[in-house]
Amino acid sequence: MKKLTINQIKKRLTEKPEDTFFLKELESDTRRGVQQLLRSQQKQREYDQELKQQFTNMNTYENSLKKEGYLRIAGIDEVGRGPLAGPVVAASVVLPDDFYLLGLTDSKKLSKQKRENYAAYIHENALAVGIGIATASEIDQHNIYEATKIAMSRALDNINYPCEYLLLDAMKLPVDLPQTSLIQGDSKSISIAAASVVAKVTRDEMMEDLAEVYPAYRFDNHMGYGTKDHLEALNKHGATKEHRKSFAPVKAIL
Repeated sequence: MKKLTINQIKKRLTEKPEDTFFLKELESDTRRGVQQLLRSQQKQREYDQELKQQFTNMNTYENSLKKEGYLRIAGIDEVGRGPLAGPVVAASVVLPDDFYLLGLTDSKKLSKQKRENYAAYIHENALAVGIGIATASEIDQHNIYEATKIAMSRALDNINYPCEYLLLDAMKLPVDLPQTSLIQGDSKSISIAAASVVAKVTRDEMMEDLAEVYPAYRFDNHMGYGTKDHLEALNKHGATKEHRKSFAPVKAIL
């Protein structure tokens, strides 16, 4: 029987990656290209298995709470505590029981493209999503910690869904709902991770809009963080109304 070409083998592996009989056959094919395909296939299977295990681990808190009778669990997270400009943005997300999105984790560990793809999937498949923001002036008025709680509370208010339990990333909210605060929760809870991604994409879009209003500051490049370019723009042009005037680098310039 005529051997398949490397491209034909690659196509078949793409279409039927779990065909164990075919994989066994390929092990005896001495062509270098075939063995490279097999190694690549093995690495992909191992990576996929890692993602599945990660997804299982990140559902631990949700599954435990559901066994206790809590069915409507909201994950809440924020982004934007550290920047010198722009709002702090929070998101609250309630996921359905059959939610499945391999690779979803802390938004900081994902590429921009993946975050945007994941955020779109979450918006489409979540039971409910709420967004809350606290402006730069509110951060100056209350301090960043209190402003973060304000943004999170607004995200919960805006979800318009009867939540029964809250999972939060390193925060507690003054609301009459049972809740658990998890350190690095966006790497431990799938609901918090979903909120982290939605909040990050939302805030990045806001900063990209502000970049058009204030082009000299290039907010779309650094999202308001204190990069060298941002500090140079601050020194040259002064602070905008979107800058956090209580933050030391901005305060020093003022």
